[in-house]
Amino acid sequence: MDRILLVDDDREVLHVNSEFLKGKGYQVMAAVSAEDALRMVKDFMPHCIVLDVMMPGMDGFEALEELRKITQVPVLFLTGRTEEADRIRGLVAGAVDYVVKPCSLEELSLRIQIHISRYRGVTGQTGILEFPPLRIELLNHRVYYREEEILLSNKEYELLVCLAKHNREVMTFERIGEELLGGYIDADRRNIMMNASRLRKKMEGYVGLENMIETVWGKGYCFKG
Repeated sequence: MDRILLVDDDREVLHVNSEFLKGKGYQVMAAVSAEDALRMVKDFMPHCIVLDVMMPGMDGFEALEELRKITQVPVLFLTGRTEEADRIRGLVAGAVDYVVKPCSLEELSLRIQIHISRYRGVTGQTGILEFPPLRIELLNHRVYYREEEILLSNKEYELLVCLAKHNREVMTFERIGEELLGGYIDADRRNIMMNASRLRKKMEGYVGLENMIETVWGKGYCFKG
């Protein structure tokens, strides 16, 4: 389930938008200020952020600048400010879209879906699988928690990549064996389980990664990025 962080000081707008997006199958969290959003983003790990411009304290433009220090996920501005200069400023600052209120909620949901899909496609094409705060660099076989490298054995790394490429899918022992070993026999299950156990223990040492690999009893594993 994709995670959306909504940031707006208008609580009624937050409620309406949250309920609509939940109905579309998103997991949604809401923040009433940029400061709250910055505190929440590290634990919630959103796949997309919808950000207002006009807020007390830190405004949306300033918030985007701070967000870009900790995440590269798509940020959409949803705002009542219609001036061309504001639109240009937002896009130059790194927002992927600038949507003016009032906006059709169906259109907002579609824009979110499109930008999440594009982001995943771009990161995949550049040899990076990114599930903030986890980043897997396929070209050099390295895994990072934010900017800290997570040291994995070759087998642990291969298993992580296998699961991450099938994000949110249940990967059976048979499918894992086929992808990693080119075939599967019953004896392979023990080795897969041992490598999965070691990988999970290493990931459990990092906030936000503790439950990223879920055991599906009797079947295999599911990556929850």
